Amino acid sequence: MTGSQRPIALVTGASRGRGIGAAIAIGLADDGWDVATTFWRAYDARMPWGRDEAGLAELERGLQAHGARTCPIEADLTDAAAPGQIFDAVQAELGPVTALVLSHCESVNSGLVDTTLESFDRHFAINVRASWLLIREFGTRFASEPGHGRIIALTSDHVVGNLPYGASKGAMGRIVIAAARELGPRGITANVINPGATDTGWMSEAELADLARRVPLGRVAQPRDCANLVRFLCSSQGRWINGQLLNSNGGV
Repeated sequence: MTGSQRPIALVTGASRGRGIGAAIAIGLADDGWDVATTFWRAYDARMPWGRDEAGLAELERGLQAHGARTCPIEADLTDAAAPGQIFDAVQAELGPVTALVLSHCESVNSGLVDTTLESFDRHFAINVRASWLLIREFGTRFASEPGHGRIIALTSDHVVGNLPYGASKGAMGRIVIAAARELGPRGITANVINPGATDTGWMSEAELADLARRVPLGRVAQPRDCANLVRFLCSSQGRWINGQLLNSNGGV
């Protein structure tokens, strides 16, 4: 596909060069998609890895090198108005979205006892409410050929010691499964991927080695592993997969 014939994907949470979102965006561009992305510098700035300005620029260059038109959008997903504004911007710059990939998250470790109300509410605002609103915008605006629409969300089963993250990801997953049934008649599939612990720069060498020993395939997941599954689900060959929670974790 070339030029205006390229379908348009919106990938949220593509803010770091080593991240899963960036790998997904590049993979879809390689498959012939134009790609809009969202990011939020303030989140990265308060996380251990920090802001990645070079990664943002590298991602845009990488997408363009694969022939994709791009539309990077900085968006605070705690703002309930942000999902509508994101879709307005993408539609104005690129056109109507055919695939929505939710790879954004709020993830700050805390347990059952020490989680604060502020942290709990922030996790649910970003991981649940924003995901629901993005899915709602996509479903109401979808105008592509029936059978081509895709919703894919990344989840996690890490909840012990990471309560608000794991609980909010669980809630998000149920919303996506509901979308599979409610939006299926419009020609949209919806699936959830659990990529397992992935080497995006947040683990120490000791943690990486320990995890690799526990993976039957003998290595830690890389961002491209999840991206490859997203690419399949977004392809015509993946159109019959719907309403599923897919583990892409090397058999952990």
